[in-house]
Amino acid sequence: MTRSFADRHIGPGRDDLDQMLVTLGVQALEDLASRALPAGIMDGGGLEGLPAAATEHEVLAELAELAKANTVATSMIGLGYYDTLTPPVLVRNLLENPAWYTAYTPYQPEISQGRLEALLNFQTMVSELTGMDIANASMLDEATAAAEAMTLLRRASKAESFRLVVDTDVFPQTRSVLQTRAESAGIEIVPADLSGGELPSGEFFGVLAQTPGASGRVSDWTGVVQAAHERGALVAVGADLLALTLITPPGEQGADVCFGATQRFGVPLGFGGPHAGYLAVRRAHARQLPGRLVGVSMDADGDIAYRLALQTREQHIRREKATSNICTAQVLLAIVAAMYAAYHGADGLRAIARRVHGHAVSIATGLDGAVVHDQFFDTVLVHVPGSADAVVAKAKSRGINLRLVDADHVGIACDEATTQAHVAAVLESFGTAAVSESAQPVSESAQPAPIAAIETRTSEFLAHPAFTQYHTETAMVRYLRSLSDKDIALDRSMIPLGSCTMKLNAAAEMEAITWPGFARVHPYAPAQDAPGLLQVIADLERWLSDITGYAAVSLQPNAGSQGEYAGLLAIRRYHLDRGDSERDTCLIPSSAHGTNAASAVMAGLRVEVVKCRDNGDVDLDDLRAKIADHAARLACIMITYPSTHGVYEHEIAELCSLVHDAGGQVYVDGANLNALVGLARPGRFGGDVSHLNLHKTFCIPHGGGGPGVGPVAVRAHLAPYLPGDPLEASSHAVSAANYGSASILPITWAYIRMMGADGLRRATLTAIASANYIARRLEGYFPVLYTGEHGMVAHECILDLREITRQTGVTVDDVAKRLMDYGFHAPTMSFPVAGTLMVEPTESENRAELDDFIEAMIAIRAEIDQVAAGVWPVTDNPLRGAPHTAASLVGAWDHPYSREVAVFPRGLGHARAKVWPPVRRIDGAYGDRNLMCSCPPVAEFAQ
Repeated sequence: MTRSFADRHIGPGRDDLDQMLVTLGVQALEDLASRALPAGIMDGGGLEGLPAAATEHEVLAELAELAKANTVATSMIGLGYYDTLTPPVLVRNLLENPAWYTAYTPYQPEISQGRLEALLNFQTMVSELTGMDIANASMLDEATAAAEAMTLLRRASKAESFRLVVDTDVFPQTRSVLQTRAESAGIEIVPADLSGGELPSGEFFGVLAQTPGASGRVSDWTGVVQAAHERGALVAVGADLLALTLITPPGEQGADVCFGATQRFGVPLGFGGPHAGYLAVRRAHARQLPGRLVGVSMDADGDIAYRLALQTREQHIRREKATSNICTAQVLLAIVAAMYAAYHGADGLRAIARRVHGHAVSIATGLDGAVVHDQFFDTVLVHVPGSADAVVAKAKSRGINLRLVDADHVGIACDEATTQAHVAAVLESFGTAAVSESAQPVSESAQPAPIAAIETRTSEFLAHPAFTQYHTETAMVRYLRSLSDKDIALDRSMIPLGSCTMKLNAAAEMEAITWPGFARVHPYAPAQDAPGLLQVIADLERWLSDITGYAAVSLQPNAGSQGEYAGLLAIRRYHLDRGDSERDTCLIPSSAHGTNAASAVMAGLRVEVVKCRDNGDVDLDDLRAKIADHAARLACIMITYPSTHGVYEHEIAELCSLVHDAGGQVYVDGANLNALVGLARPGRFGGDVSHLNLHKTFCIPHGGGGPGVGPVAVRAHLAPYLPGDPLEASSHAVSAANYGSASILPITWAYIRMMGADGLRRATLTAIASANYIARRLEGYFPVLYTGEHGMVAHECILDLREITRQTGVTVDDVAKRLMDYGFHAPTMSFPVAGTLMVEPTESENRAELDDFIEAMIAIRAEIDQVAAGVWPVTDNPLRGAPHTAASLVGAWDHPYSREVAVFPRGLGHARAKVWPPVRRIDGAYGDRNLMCSCPPVAEFAQ
């Protein structure tokens, strides 16, 4: 029998699924759907317009043709995006390795030590290159990092002003995203040419500048920083990390905040993303730093261990008091950048920088008299009155894309992939007669006069062993393997995280993303260079519209948080255009994702919380009261469907009608869309806007906390308010590239193309069946907190441990850590209800894996009973001692349970491969009291 891709993607076979359905008391998957979902919202899913399912090889052939349609030109456009030579050892062993790309956010640090160490390397790299004290674990891209820097300056500044001075030489896409964020934050942006060192008059809370600038100019911002500080303002500087290997870093010039991107450190152009942005600050602002921060702590044995620091900054905790809605990072890409730096080391990076700068010098020398700036790193701005179009066209005919600045100026950006032949071709495009003399090969050790003019850095960087020991491929392969062995990813185990949808990321879906036709296209390349990519984008926009029932989709948001923000901005702008400026209240159920409230605040809305009933549903009586209280000010409601409690609320249609009748809009958070695909469409049962998580429902891998894509889908009346091209004025862009993280869109394209309508619907129904199977099997051991009308859950279930904790002292933390000894990653802890575990099996796990997890949980319940019976004290038992390392078995053993029970709780003969956590339970509080967020000093390492 020939198996379809859907058969390969969906875990339970037909016989196993039949047995699961018997456990649930239903005859077929369709019967399960009719019992779980309200009949009024089921509409067949709207999948008729999708193409028929194709095989893996057919889809790869189609993608190959689409990639072939793109022109991989030599990109010399710049503007923050540069071609780079990703070391093959990193492509094969990291970027294309499921041990890295299928990992989850390191909320369980004991089984995330590998990627936490890699992220600590990233933070160290950024902080040392920028000259700052602390860097976070990456941002979504450079423009959003700049927007976070702006709001950080506002929070940290003592100035009362809401004005921010922005240098006119900042990248245009950065200015666009800054303007979008500033409008909803009530910040006035004051553009100013700061090249002369003078600040504009009036009060302002901050200054934001960049080096090198969009024009290529390298600036020393010391004087501007001093002048700003004298006037009570703080300063953020965007900086190119490769340039910082040569020029004085902003931290040494006195800057308070530094931001930028790490794309040119081995991360492909990818038509705009995904790329890891960065944000670094002075130590005084560490607790203002948004996003995730990896810190050094110690475990129960006193050994060094890593974990996420200061987690109270996480936006699901702070909700409407959040200062940002960024709840993720670009982990996989940040790790690529960090390993690129580790592979090359300080000397290697410096050599690359000198070679890049040398090529730019050769171009400038050949165009003597036409170059605008005398200090530049990689980008040369050339003045060619009235001839810019012709020059760009001539370069294009030679296979090179230059930047058309205006009718009189051309920008030329060199990068790691630039060769001497490219330099010669560029000079020929300008008609210079001095090609052979000016375009001499550039030696990495040569020191032409212009290099000396910018090479002002004197401080050391990247001296830690992490950046000095792995310069050979053998060393790097072993380092990467040693790190990944410390983690649990989907290649080792089911990751049953509720709300996170950790399902199969098929190899056929992943294969195309590193192909040059997708990976080496600049986001601002001419449209004729990217017909294949634009076809993938157009197909996805159409397919996602069909699946959701909405009229239009924007793929620009590069994370779910950005999708939320873009959707709420669309609602806010819609009301403002209608003259309803008073409509600024967003109703949010108490059960909602914390980013919902944070996104609403960022969009300029006031949050009003709606109560939930004891069964977890939104309390419609309280909703009616809130609508009455805020009728004239009601902008929208944000709901998650199925709910954050893991059930299909049967009053969803009435809820939507109540809000619409009051003049509000309905935002349906699409985080749980994987429980609706093929069954019901939010755009048809009452939603006006939704964001979708392609990294959940549509198979883009989690990557340890990024990459992600969070498209926003809207009904027709909101379509004019979707984010636009960031290079255009008043675009309301939310990320730097028009199509966000475009290079990973082929993953979702391939998934939908291979699954087809029937496969997508079957995946949804199987996910519901698997969640209900776990709930039914475990409800006698751990109460299931919420169920729907017929006792069914949706795609996830919440196991309630609160009474167990009250009776025995065993906590959800104890259970989560003990699961590591059984070889499993823990479910989601204490969200959305403290003291609970939220379990989501997805459709990709087969029955054997589900049963193994169920049996592990039953065995853990038996261990809890031993604590309850007094056999083991609450302070010393296998749960409280978990996880147990191999090292913990050596030496004295003074616990009331045996070594075998500690590490082989189901006996030596159990078939599941043993996972050895590398560290014992980590003391997070110690790490927060003793905050260290970069590699330990070399002296400590030597000790």
